Amino acid sequence: MSGDIRTIGFIGLGHMGGPMAANLVKAGHRVLGHDIVPELLATAVGTGVEAPGSATATAAAADVVITMLPAGRQVLGLYADEGLLAAARPGTLFIDCSTIDVADARAAHASAVAAGMRALDAPVSGGVVGAEAATLTFMTGGGAAEFAEAEPLLAAMGKKAVHCGGEGAGQAAKICNNMILGISMIAVSEAFVLGESLGLSHQALFDVASTASGQCWALTSNCPVPGPVPGSPANRDYRPGFAAPLMAKDLGLATRAARAGGVHTELGLRAAELYADFAANSGATEDFSGIVRAIRDASERGGDQA
Repeated sequence: MSGDIRTIGFIGLGHMGGPMAANLVKAGHRVLGHDIVPELLATAVGTGVEAPGSATATAAAADVVITMLPAGRQVLGLYADEGLLAAARPGTLFIDCSTIDVADARAAHASAVAAGMRALDAPVSGGVVGAEAATLTFMTGGGAAEFAEAEPLLAAMGKKAVHCGGEGAGQAAKICNNMILGISMIAVSEAFVLGESLGLSHQALFDVASTASGQCWALTSNCPVPGPVPGSPANRDYRPGFAAPLMAKDLGLATRAARAGGVHTELGLRAAELYADFAANSGATEDFSGIVRAIRDASERGGDQA
């Protein structure tokens, strides 16, 4: 289908979905959109998205339906209880870009197939900046044929799409990736706070670690202290970025999956606890890299940051 113009229904036009839909418009596709928040829908309309008036009307006229929603229960509810699957034409491809539980992703896929549709789970990495710049990475689960059909659309919204396996595999890759990210951000933050206590400047530690064995994305792209990486949220008073509550959510999904599978993930579990506490308190509106301040505050108190 490469080069074809598609009619795409996009449900969920928030901080991520809105820019993603806008990039599909820029690529020449007809995009029909819906969001329960009128202001978000109005913003999307300003970028060229059409508003049929409801989620079901959006799905009914679409070749492909993309959802970007906060939780699995909303995806499952929209598919079944709110009639999205019933409204769509048989064979419509449903692509869920939400980050949800692996079990919920598999249930959503099963319900779509049972309704005569095709489905992919395709959560993303890259945050709001990536959504706006069309540089997201898509981690995709489902059939090879469905992935091949979706690939040109994903390319309009991102720089890379990986077919990770069958249904739910995209969600599995996402939570594993973000467990690495959450743990590494805590490690980088603790190292900077330790460096401060030893009289080491932020720039000196960055210059060493960014070119040595401590190098990682949390350091070189999203550095948790102001200065070394001008584009990091630390230089914007920790405005997200990737919000701490979203990291807490993703680590919670990873924790549940680990427990269900009997997998020993000691650092993952501890990272989930730290981010849950941070997101519920000072980090509620901050980028996830703001956890460095919670670590610093706990150090100054002489106690544990959790």
